[in-house]
Amino acid sequence: MCTPADSDDIIILSSDDDDDHKDDRDMSCLIVEVENVKEKDCVSSPSTLEEDLVVTFSRHADVLPHARYDCPIHPFTPTELETKMPVDGNQLICDQCFCYVCDKLASLCKTWCVSGICHCNSHKRSAFWSNLRNHKLLGGLTAFNLTLSEMDSHLRQAATLLQQFRQELSALYSSYMKGEALKEYGLSQENQQGFIYNYSPVFEFVSSFLNQADQQDSRAAVIMSLGAAEDFIRHFHFSGGFIFASPMANVDTAKMMLLQRVIAFVQRQMVMANFTPDFINKLQDFCKKLHFPAELKNMRNSLCVRPWNDVLLVSVMKGQNVSGVRKDKGKKDVLAEQISVILLRTELLQRQHRYRELCRYLRVVQTDDIAQFQQIQDLIPYFMCMAGDFSSALTSLFPSVNAPASRFTPDLFLFYLKVFETATAPKLTPVSKPGELCCPGAAWESIKDAVPLKRHELVRFALRAQGCCSAVYADSRCWTSLLTIVNKPCGSLTALPMPSLQFLQEARDVVKERLLDQKGSNMQIPRSLHEVYPDQALLLLVTEALSQRILDSVLYPILPVLNTFKCILIAQTCPQQSYRSLKHCLQHCYLPQILQRVTSVLQMSDCTCVLTPAHVLTMHIHLLFTI
Repeated sequence: MCTPADSDDIIILSSDDDDDHKDDRDMSCLIVEVENVKEKDCVSSPSTLEEDLVVTFSRHADVLPHARYDCPIHPFTPTELETKMPVDGNQLICDQCFCYVCDKLASLCKTWCVSGICHCNSHKRSAFWSNLRNHKLLGGLTAFNLTLSEMDSHLRQAATLLQQFRQELSALYSSYMKGEALKEYGLSQENQQGFIYNYSPVFEFVSSFLNQADQQDSRAAVIMSLGAAEDFIRHFHFSGGFIFASPMANVDTAKMMLLQRVIAFVQRQMVMANFTPDFINKLQDFCKKLHFPAELKNMRNSLCVRPWNDVLLVSVMKGQNVSGVRKDKGKKDVLAEQISVILLRTELLQRQHRYRELCRYLRVVQTDDIAQFQQIQDLIPYFMCMAGDFSSALTSLFPSVNAPASRFTPDLFLFYLKVFETATAPKLTPVSKPGELCCPGAAWESIKDAVPLKRHELVRFALRAQGCCSAVYADSRCWTSLLTIVNKPCGSLTALPMPSLQFLQEARDVVKERLLDQKGSNMQIPRSLHEVYPDQALLLLVTEALSQRILDSVLYPILPVLNTFKCILIAQTCPQQSYRSLKHCLQHCYLPQILQRVTSVLQMSDCTCVLTPAHVLTMHIHLLFTI
C-alpha cells in the first residue's frame, strides 16, 4: 500500500507475511526519498522526439498572381456592366493583381481606371467582360469561335502574322483599285486615256503568305490560310478599265486559284492532322460564313469532312456497316465524300498499313467523280494482297459485274502474276491508280502472312484474266510468263513422265470443253484433271489455250513464246523422255488444227503471202516432230 505524505517522501508499508523481502524483510516501514530532477535535464527517447512538432520559423503565405476579383487583400464588388467609373474600391490592387481583360498586371493596364472602359470592374461572371476579354486576347481569331484554352503559342503567332497580313493586303488592294495610267506602260495616245488594273501583285503577296502558313504548326497553318481567304475572297474586279495581260491579273481567276489552294490544304490537314472533332467543326462553321461570290458558291461545303471518329465512318471501316447508310433520330446519314477526301483517306490508310479497313471503306463510300473513283476501287485487289489475303484479292479481281481484271494492261497482269507467285510486292509510296503499281525500279519485299498461290491457281488466274481482258489475251509476254509457270515441274527436277493415251484423250476433251464453254472470268479447272498428272495437265491446258489464241489472230512477237517451248526440252534432265511427253501433249492438242490452217493459208496464197509469226511457230513445231 502506498500513501502520499505532505512532503516528497514516500512511505511503503509491508506485511510481515511477505516472504519476498531479502535485506529489508524484517522492516515493516520503508521511507523512500524522492530526488528533485530538473525538467531540463530529462532526455526524451528518440521515438518521443520524432512524434513532437518543433516550429523553428514562420511567415505569411505568398500571394500568387490572380485576377483582381480574386484578390485576398482588397475586396471586390462585382457588377454586370459598369464602365464609367470604379465601383467601391475595385481600383485598389496588390502587387499580384492581374487585369482580367488584358491578361497582364493591373499596374500595366492603361485603361484600369479610364472612364468609359474601366477594366478594374471586370470579372469572369459577366458576359460583357468575358466577351471583351475573348476579343482582346483572341484578336483576329475571334471569328473562329476558339476558346482561350485552345490558344497556344502557335495560334498566338498565327494571330499576329494574320494581323500584319491584313494590313499589307489592304494597302496592296487599294493600290490595285487605283490602277496605273496607260502612259506608264507606253500605251497612251493623244485621244486615249485610261487605267490598267493588275491584280498580280496582290496574288503574289497572298501566295507568299500561304507559303509561310505551310511552314507553321498544323492548327496555326489552317487558321492562317482560312483567315487569308476571308480577306481576299471579298476582292472584286474593277470594271471600266484595261486588264494587264497576265494570267493572274484578273481578280476572278486569281481568287479561284487561291481559294482552291486553301481548300485543298485545309482538307489535307483535316484528314492527316490529329485535329479534335470540335476544332474541325469550328473550321467548317467558319468556312460556311465566308461570303462566297456566285461563281464560287459550290465551294462553300468543301470542308464538310467527317472526323475519323465519326460513328458511320468507324462502323464502315470496322465492317459493322456494309451499306454505308445509317439512320439517326429519323434522319438518313449516307457515307458520301468528295473525291479529294477519299484520296486523302486512301493515302493515310496506306501509310498506316490499314489495308482491310481501307477496302471496306472503298467498297461502301459514295462520291460524285465516278471515273476517278473507279481507278481507286480497282486498287482493292492490291490492298487485299498487301493484307496477305490472296483469296479475297482474287475474288475482288473477278466480280460478276465490272471486274477490275477487265481493265488490266499487260504490265498490270504481270504485276499481279508475280505477286501471287512469289508472295512479294514492290515497296511503293501510296498509290491512287493501278498504273502506279508498275514501277520497274522498286525493290520487292515479302508480304506479311501471305502464302504463294499453287500452280493450278496461278494458271486459273491467268486464264480468267485472258478471258475477260483482250489486252492480256493478245500480249505475247503474258503467254510467255504463263508458259514459264507451267514448265516448272512441281517438287522435282526430273523429266515429266509421259502420261497414258487414255489420260490424254480424256484430258483433251475436258480441256476443250472448259476453254470453249467457260471462256471468261468464271472458268474452273476440275480437280480430276490435275490429280493424276498435275504438271502434264496444266501444260496441256495452257497449250490448248495458246493454240486457240494462235488460231484467233496474229500473236506478236512470237519468238519469246517459241523459246519458252524450247526450254521444256533444255530444262529437263532427260531430254528424250521430256521430248516424247511434249510431243504427245502437243499432238493431242493443237498441232493438227494449226497445221491444217497453215496448209490452207499456203494453198490460198499461191506461195506469195507473207507468213505471220504464228505460222512460223507452227512450222517450227511441225519440223520438230518430223525429225
